[in-house]
Amino acid sequence: MSNMLHVSQPLADRPTLAEAVVEAMRDGIRHRTFVPEQTYSVQQVADLLGVSRSPVREGLLKLEEAGLVQFSRNRGFHVVLPRSRDIAEIFGVRLALEPAAAARVARRADAELLGSIRAAMEALRAAAATGDEATFWRHDRELHRLLLVGGGNPRAASIVAALRSTTALLGPPTSAGPRDLRQIGEEHAPIVAAVLAGDGDGAEAAMAAHLTSTGLLLVAQAEGTAVDHPDVQRIWDDVAG
Repeated sequence: MSNMLHVSQPLADRPTLAEAVVEAMRDGIRHRTFVPEQTYSVQQVADLLGVSRSPVREGLLKLEEAGLVQFSRNRGFHVVLPRSRDIAEIFGVRLALEPAAAARVARRADAELLGSIRAAMEALRAAAATGDEATFWRHDRELHRLLLVGGGNPRAASIVAALRSTTALLGPPTSAGPRDLRQIGEEHAPIVAAVLAGDGDGAEAAMAAHLTSTGLLLVAQAEGTAVDHPDVQRIWDDVAG
């Protein structure tokens, strides 16, 4: 294991040390400091983060509940990356929440919210044009959050944020197929256009199409096969279709 652990935010910025450990572990998995093939100890993580073992255990138990780590008796723990069916389940939940939220926003959003959505789309395009992945994905998450919160369900926004944290462990979504940042960004354009036009049905259909496209690509990536392989569609239809 590398002796350097990438942490997106200082531990002190988190409400509790256990939550800081959870986020640091997610960063470590995402940046391949922790890999599924190896077994790690609580003490190793504590040493890397410079904290005691107690918050590390608490954080790891939260990750175990989320299915992202697995403990072995007297042997420590190892990382469990999302499998193809896990990904399909995640997108099944997102499909149950986000298209309907986009439709509600289109039908009732005020000028201030519509302005924020338009600005998020413009920022997404600007980041894609410069190839700035970190900024791109920040604006991508913000756009989806605005649509969920604007749809009247901030709890759904929290749920989707947690689900996206899990799929992000697989690496940048640009690695899940031939799409580049510009193409991914433009998948959002029909959603935003429909929302700004007050077209609820169009916004719902565009969001469903975007999530389905991304979900199928990630399932295929996890399966190690092409998106048009019958196994990919079978898994998708069984869980999210």
